[in-house]
Amino acid sequence: MTARGGAGPLRRLVVLRHAKSARPEGVADHERPLAARGGRDAPAAGRALAEADCLPDLALCSTAVRARRTWELASAQWGTPPPVRYEPRLYAADADELLEVVRETPAEVETLLLVAHNPGLRDLVLHLAGDGLDDTLDRVRVKFPTSAIAVLGWYGPAWRDLAAGAALLTAVLVPRGAR
Repeated sequence: MTARGGAGPLRRLVVLRHAKSARPEGVADHERPLAARGGRDAPAAGRALAEADCLPDLALCSTAVRARRTWELASAQWGTPPPVRYEPRLYAADADELLEVVRETPAEVETLLLVAHNPGLRDLVLHLAGDGLDDTLDRVRVKFPTSAIAVLGWYGPAWRDLAAGAALLTAVLVPRGAR
């Protein structure tokens, strides 16, 4: 799908905050596993992405155990998961660092999934969204909880052109798995 005026194809950045993690004593932050709730919510996030027709062409995932496991459980809900790149720079990254990684995405990728951490993800969404549908921006400003998904759409020839305020926040989902 291309934009009117030749601005480039419709691109979507789908942001997924890792599912709820456990905090076992003596375990380094990077190595923290998912909590039981996270193990239920991550597959629900995968189902929500499929139902919203937001399956990515490529996923970029933090190397933290909780983010990797979120990706594994979410993507297992799809017939054929897309390629994933585990990116150490996504761990504990702020919005500017996250955007730098996103801008390196190959131009042929139209839908990109970013699996990482707060507060960087929340700040990235607010930085990129020039506007939002309904109350989406307010919802992100108030809280971007574990397993939350934000979908940003923008038209552009390449990811390197993604700029502050250039995207429309089209959806915010907070899927939860059954107990």
